[in-house]
Amino acid sequence: MLELKRVESGYGETQVLYGMDLHAQPGRVLAVLGRNGAGKSTTLKTIMGLLPLQAGDMTLDGARLNGTPPYEVARAGIGYVPETRDIFPSLSVRENLDLAASRGRSGDWTMQTVTDLFPRLAERMDNGGQQLSGGEQQMLAIARALLLNPRLLILDEPTEGLAPIIVKLIHDKLQDLRKAGLTMLLVEQNFGFATSLADDIAVVSKGQVVWIGTPQGIRADTEMQHKWLGV
Repeated sequence: MLELKRVESGYGETQVLYGMDLHAQPGRVLAVLGRNGAGKSTTLKTIMGLLPLQAGDMTLDGARLNGTPPYEVARAGIGYVPETRDIFPSLSVRENLDLAASRGRSGDWTMQTVTDLFPRLAERMDNGGQQLSGGEQQMLAIARALLLNPRLLILDEPTEGLAPIIVKLIHDKLQDLRKAGLTMLLVEQNFGFATSLADDIAVVSKGQVVWIGTPQGIRADTEMQHKWLGV
């Protein structure tokens, strides 16, 4: 589905990615792991057109994404949940969701189905974004991305700063999406969270993939965990 070949990118004159290769396969969850500064979030921002592609190729179902602006990437079928969540704090939950729904592709995800997935949002519809807890903001960010009816859902550190009980809730909801066959690309520091959700694992260091395998394989390779992840 999504394929990156020899991708190079960065911030201004600071290069971060040095030949990044990734392949997210349809109906599977690819987790990208690595230490802080390895290039994980940079990879996602490059896919979304938020950072310029300096070299290499990116394709979605064979169609090139090179140089595509973020709104066109979203229209192509990629939903993005950034690490910072980026909900609109001055808008209500309902307005945040309505905004996404009005620009989404047709499909199964509607206001009703996202509130079925996250009932807490139904209870908070008239609350402003700034009135939500961190967990509620994360639910809203995921629901907003789903309302685009994406073929691929990209999540950047979805458990960052959340209480353990909310981490479990987010895990269970993403597991539901996985079982429903939604393709996902997940960047996550929480090793247990990532490996329990993923079908495939790619480990990144210094802007390159240094290991590809399965959750079972990475859990069994303690030397690799220590070397590349600090686990």
